Amino acid sequence: MNTSENYGTIFPKGERAPADYFIGTVWIKNLVPADDTLNTVIANVVFEAGARNNWHTHAGGQILIATAGIGYYQEKGKPIRLMRAGDVVKILPGVLHWHGASRDSEFTHIAINPNIQKGVVEWLDRVSDEEYNSIL
Repeated sequence: MNTSENYGTIFPKGERAPADYFIGTVWIKNLVPADDTLNTVIANVVFEAGARNNWHTHAGGQILIATAGIGYYQEKGKPIRLMRAGDVVKILPGVLHWHGASRDSEFTHIAINPNIQKGVVEWLDRVSDEEYNSIL
């Protein structure tokens, strides 16, 4: 049985994500740090139930690979998409979006940020409770 210490992942939880950019408890473990050769950052991200990140964009795009739990992904102006283990989301450069755990489940994904020479992330406004709960 998984505990919250190793829930749904082969990687350790890593460091607590900064509260300025996340609502709730989120853990980030960098798997591939930034470098000038591959221009990619890869991280394992664990969201506790109800946790999510702020609205944000990636100048170089992003790929999310869901590995455990149930999560949400939303692009601005579109409905929330439910994510489960095995789901993959390709986010085009500059697309305004957020992602996180569902209300009742932890959620883990691998975040791949390519083309970081263009910038890794631009953090924007918090996702409101109304926006988060719009999956109903």
